[in-house]
Amino acid sequence: MWLSRLWGTQEVIFFLSITSYVCHLAGAISISSYQQSLTKSVQEDVMFSVDISCLGIPTIQWSFMSARVSRTIGSWQPGGITNVSEEYTDRVQTFNNGSMALSDLSVEDAGFYVITVTELSGSSKDAGFVLKVEEVLYEDLQYLSVFTVVLAFLAAALMLSMWLMDKTYRQLKAWNRQRQKKDNDETELQAL
Repeated sequence: MWLSRLWGTQEVIFFLSITSYVCHLAGAISISSYQQSLTKSVQEDVMFSVDISCLGIPTIQWSFMSARVSRTIGSWQPGGITNVSEEYTDRVQTFNNGSMALSDLSVEDAGFYVITVTELSGSSKDAGFVLKVEEVLYEDLQYLSVFTVVLAFLAAALMLSMWLMDKTYRQLKAWNRQRQKKDNDETELQAL
């Protein structure tokens, strides 16, 4: 081996062990996910699906960041104790593979979610997700349709009242003509 000619055997073994350890640290944690950008509607649930592989038992931490706020959602070890912050206690479900489910979304949940996986050796790796939360449009359409029905009902009521008033006006006019005609007929038939 050409390295042993330049260095001693102990130095080569030390160099190879350091190289092996650095390579081990570089590829020790793997976070894979098939979808980093998610779009959901208000009141839906979202699943941040990941698959983590590492040597040993990792610590998994999820964080949330938006333009207004940055906070930790929770952290846990697979099979261990889960520590979820108060804001998310009733809405978060954690999984041993690192995935996290968030239920009953609101517009304020839109933002950037980061998973940080840390090994006992201290090495860590991050992955990020973007969540867009859209407001439900059918509620606006529901209000619009109710408003349209109310307007149609009012228009129909106004048209009906106009028709009734016109009919009443014509009847009064005809009755008035008949009464004037009767008065004229009685005046002509009177004896002198």
